[in-house]
Amino acid sequence: MSTQTVPIHVVHRLLKQAQRRGTDVMPLLRAAGIPGDIAYRPKTRVTIEQMAKVTRGLWQLTNDELFGIGPPIPLGTMKFVALSIIHAPDLREVIIRFCGASKVLTGVPRVKADFGATIARVEMDVSKLDDPEHLGTELLIALVHRLSSWLIGRRIPLKTVRLPYPEPPYAADYQPMYGRMPTFDGPEGRVALEFDSALLDAPVVRDEKDLAEYMSDQPGVWYARRDFGSTTADQVRKILERGLSGTWPSAEEIADRLSVSVQHLRRLLRDQKTSVSEIKEEILRDAAIASLVRGEESVDDLAVRLGFSEASAFRRAFRRWTGSPPGAYRSE
Repeated sequence: MSTQTVPIHVVHRLLKQAQRRGTDVMPLLRAAGIPGDIAYRPKTRVTIEQMAKVTRGLWQLTNDELFGIGPPIPLGTMKFVALSIIHAPDLREVIIRFCGASKVLTGVPRVKADFGATIARVEMDVSKLDDPEHLGTELLIALVHRLSSWLIGRRIPLKTVRLPYPEPPYAADYQPMYGRMPTFDGPEGRVALEFDSALLDAPVVRDEKDLAEYMSDQPGVWYARRDFGSTTADQVRKILERGLSGTWPSAEEIADRLSVSVQHLRRLLRDQKTSVSEIKEEILRDAAIASLVRGEESVDDLAVRLGFSEASAFRRAFRRWTGSPPGAYRSE
């Protein structure tokens, strides 16, 4: 099971859709194992599994894959779209089929593409979405970008992400989501993604069996960060994650594994708005939250496993990461 986590504002924005329908959201939180006393603290994070449970709860309430944000999209539509795309020979045809599906499926925002000589551009018309929290827009972008990347077995580095609304207070979370910071206040109702046209010839490397496994994690795949090892941060994270079951590698050891100098490694990570220590802290934070939510071990045992010299040091670090003590994350 994934140890990735999601910032609490994603839960808040999703639940506002239920509240706009007059729904009591506390049962949704309880069903997902999100304790009420941390649900509205700004630094709280939840696991992918908890986020998926909240989403499924809303699906059951709305019978709509976008939770009533726009014209209804019946449950199963996204799986149908994926099945119509899986046999495409390459990324170009994947995008063409996305565009075709958007023309014939009720409720799915229209997708258009422009394949230039050097830049490929994908536009999505979200003008008909009643989406004041912008979550529906973000999930649709994630679906197109992440499914396309997964199909060709490599992350599609985005040169541009243009969003049609002002920069929100949680904008920093877009960097790991899209691999770059978006530009805001774009044309009203229009989302645009741009990437290198050379990728259009990348072959699809998945089949229906792979797709069945991938979609079985729906809606978790909407929220999970997919690591295709295509950025320095991805590669560093993969090396560091081994520290969860052994010795944490030093920056020098990581640089040696990647055949670069320590200075060059730090420069590469700085360009990606991160560092070795930040990535390690994120891994520790997410592993701690996942263990506490699942009730896998005591706080003392968890502190030892994560490499802390004493439980008090772990408790201080956890409060710094989440704004809450470890015990607050034990689901009822």
